[in-house]
Amino acid sequence: MRSPVRHDRSFELDYPQLLGRYTSYDEAQATVDYLADTRFPVENLMIVGTDLRQVERVKGRRTWSTVLLNGGISGLGSGLLVGVMLYLFLKSDTAALPLMLAGLGLGLAFGMLTAALTYGLSGGRRDFESSHDVVATRYEVLCEQSCIAQARDLLAARPTGEGQAAS
Repeated sequence: MRSPVRHDRSFELDYPQLLGRYTSYDEAQATVDYLADTRFPVENLMIVGTDLRQVERVKGRRTWSTVLLNGGISGLGSGLLVGVMLYLFLKSDTAALPLMLAGLGLGLAFGMLTAALTYGLSGGRRDFESSHDVVATRYEVLCEQSCIAQARDLLAARPTGEGQAAS
């Protein structure tokens, strides 16, 4: 059964076969690069990250001061945009600087207010700053069935130590 999620057809091979397994992306990339150097049709290859893990890096404790500072900083960008829009659309003889400062002030205030409300309503849950990413711990190079034999022959003739497959 096919997934109901629509995705780009360019991320599919019709009959993929395993060409090699690697412990790092660099090794898998070196294999594809080697095959490209031998004029192999690399459009028939795909590097797939497997054994995915979500990693969250805790950066520090969240306090009222960090919440307000971050809210103010994010509000400054919005405020600058508001200031520019005020200047462009008011079409008056008003100088640009007061409108920019007004926009920055409004952005700063709204950014801090929004951050404070969000943090206050959280009830103390997630009192830390973090970033997260999904990383692969292994990589597979897949090859279209029609040219897997050619790819394996080319890799068999490859000089040793150039990102050999880990089985």
